[in-house]
Amino acid sequence: MTTDERNVLGDHLEPCGSDPLTGFYRDGCCSTGPEDLGSHTICAVVTAEFLAHQRAIGNDLSTPVPAYRFPGLRPGDRWCVTAANWLRAHHDGAAAFVVLGSTHERALEIVPLDTLRRYAVDVPPGPGDL
Repeated sequence: MTTDERNVLGDHLEPCGSDPLTGFYRDGCCSTGPEDLGSHTICAVVTAEFLAHQRAIGNDLSTPVPAYRFPGLRPGDRWCVTAANWLRAHHDGAAAFVVLGSTHERALEIVPLDTLRRYAVDVPPGPGDL
């Protein structure tokens, strides 16, 4: 499945994740639009360090929230995160891996491509490497 939207490489935006189902619109893609004020545009492969960092800055991604059909994330999950929070994690030394083909081009309004490329992965070797 691809969309008409573009990724940071200029190609069609690829899906980020379906288990758990991610995206601002919960369509599996890091699609964005005017309602997405947080710019949930970076497809991250989350690590324990990234999740701990997010919790520390008030963005708990680990705790399930059934009312929003949110199961809580575990290391290795792919999730569309906000560009600003990902950049903050980068500056704090806790950035998650990034799937460039699934990261929306609008992320470049906040994070330079060279920075994203430093964390680029297709698929990490395994959860133990996160």
